[in-house]
Amino acid sequence: MPWNPFKKNNDDAPAKSNAETSQTASEEAPQGVMGRFKSAMRKTVTMLNTDIRDLVKDGRVVDDEFLDELYMALVRTDMGVAPAQKIRDDIHTRFRARKLFFDDLTATAKETIRELMDQGDGNLASAASGPTVIMVVGVNGAGKTTSIAKLTHWFREQGKSVVLGAGDTFRAAAVAQLSVWAERMGAEIVTGREKSDPASVGYKAVEAAVSNNADVCIVDTAGRLQTQSNLMEELTRVRRVMSKVVPDAPHEVLLVLDATAGQNAISQARGFSEAAGCTGIVLAKLDGSAKGGVAIPIRQEFDLPVKFVGLGESHEDFAKFNVDQFVDALFDDIM
Repeated sequence: MPWNPFKKNNDDAPAKSNAETSQTASEEAPQGVMGRFKSAMRKTVTMLNTDIRDLVKDGRVVDDEFLDELYMALVRTDMGVAPAQKIRDDIHTRFRARKLFFDDLTATAKETIRELMDQGDGNLASAASGPTVIMVVGVNGAGKTTSIAKLTHWFREQGKSVVLGAGDTFRAAAVAQLSVWAERMGAEIVTGREKSDPASVGYKAVEAAVSNNADVCIVDTAGRLQTQSNLMEELTRVRRVMSKVVPDAPHEVLLVLDATAGQNAISQARGFSEAAGCTGIVLAKLDGSAKGGVAIPIRQEFDLPVKFVGLGESHEDFAKFNVDQFVDALFDDIM
């Protein structure tokens, strides 16, 4: 049997029709997504539970010693120095010299994080006419190719036609993997010869999307380190050649970041946002092994919305990022 990248270990389960799948997804989405958020935030929630609850177990007077301990506990969740400092300052302003209890602490922290993470509706941009072109960038191993497959599935569930551009021509495995996913999900794919010019693949993919009246064109790019300046410059060229086919393309440049990379993800975001003009983040591998707090400094420092999160290996473990769901999941198990 051909390999199915999204197959769960349940060979005896009957296949569902597209209509049944869509109906089930619609009915279960709110509860299912929230449940997956909670599971994905497990590591961060555990840290908050063991560190912050202990700080205010019997109530605690808000003095410098307490504020310093709180600050260090927050930093350990990978939320970054500035967000941790903002929560510290808000607690100090509201409760200085008063006794603070856990419910007041978490309520203040949630309010502060919601303010820091505010990103409007976080919807993807779309073309006024013709295909919406999405360019995807990121380092090798961040989950870029898998995220493209999940994003393709997300569009296909909405009934949209998708053309993929396999622009990671330096990794034959990436092209092969994306080709399998394209076939499974009924998406067209444009490939090039191994080590061929990634920009030419992007150009041909957008051209094919226009010719076939496709709704969406998603173009993969070669994985690279944010410190490789010559390769980063290539991203600018990929953007430029795609705009020759569709003048305002790409409409989105999504940066895939590995949530398990912690603060190194900040460095990745800085390098890529400068070179590729990123418009949003896909936070991959937020599956329980990561410190989910890293989404906060990414949003604050770069003003880049987190548009999607990968919450596991299945195509179902992929969702639009919702600030309220994120904050509630962050504190849910310790309220």
